[in-house]
Amino acid sequence: MIQDISPKRYHVEYKKMAAEPSDKVLAFTDGKVLLKSDGDEIVFPSAKDISGDLIYAFSIDDERFFLALEKQTISGFEYCDLRGQLFKGPTYYGFAVITGMHLWTWYTDNAYCGRCGARTVHDDVERMLSCPNCGNHIFPKICPAVIVGVVHEDKLLVTRYSRGYGGNALVAGFCEIGETVEDTVRREVKEETGLNVKNLWYYKSQPWGIVSDLLIGVFCEVDGEPNISLDDNELAEAVFKTREELPVFEANPSLTGEMITAFKEGRVYGTR
Repeated sequence: MIQDISPKRYHVEYKKMAAEPSDKVLAFTDGKVLLKSDGDEIVFPSAKDISGDLIYAFSIDDERFFLALEKQTISGFEYCDLRGQLFKGPTYYGFAVITGMHLWTWYTDNAYCGRCGARTVHDDVERMLSCPNCGNHIFPKICPAVIVGVVHEDKLLVTRYSRGYGGNALVAGFCEIGETVEDTVRREVKEETGLNVKNLWYYKSQPWGIVSDLLIGVFCEVDGEPNISLDDNELAEAVFKTREELPVFEANPSLTGEMITAFKEGRVYGTR
C-alpha cells in the first residue's frame, strides 16, 4: 500500500525550522499538486523556487518536505491531478503527496478560528494552531472510515460508486459520532446493500490523506440470505464475485486494492 515505504522511515514530528534551498516543497490547489514530470519520475519544486512562507511538514529519512500554502507559479512546473501521481516513482513520493495534501487541507481550512473568526497562529512546539483571541486550540483532523470486504460462500462483494471514482470498490463509509468501528461496518453494509453481516475481523489500516481519512479495513460474512437491495444514491453496482472473477491490481496503493487482492490470492478466507 502507499504507506509501505520501508526501508525508508517517515518522521512526522513537528519542528519549527526554516527551509534550506534544496528542501522539497509540496504545493496544492483544487486537488492538484505542483510537479514537473521527467518521464515516469516526478520532480518536486525546491524551497529556492518558492515565493512566500513555508511550513515544515515531515521528513522521509533525511529528505525534508515543506508546505507552500500560497498558490505558486514556477517555470517548468504545473499543477497535476493528484491521483495520477501516486504510481510514479520513487514509491515513497506518492505517500509524500497524499500526506502533504492532508496537512495542506488542514492548514488552509483553519487559517481562521472556527469559534471567534480571528486569525490563527502556529504553535512553536507541536503541530497545533491556536487562536490568540479566544484561546481555541486546533489539531490536525483525521476522519476514521471503514473499507469492508463482505464475504459469502467463497465470493467477495465488489461495488462501483454512483459518482466520483469509477473503478472496483468495496463497501465503505465514515464513522459517525458515537459509533464503534463495528457499528459503522454493520450500518454501512446495511445501508448500501441491505445485507446483514457477522464475524467481523480487522484486516489492516491505511492513512489516506487525499480526504483526510484513516481507513480501517474489515472483513465480515453475510448473516442470512445474500439478497442485495442496492442504495443507488451511493452505489451503481454491488455483485458477489468469485476469486477468478475479481480484478487484478498491478499495483496496490490503496487498502481497497490490497483487500481485493488478498481475497483473490486466498491469503484471507482461503478456499474451503
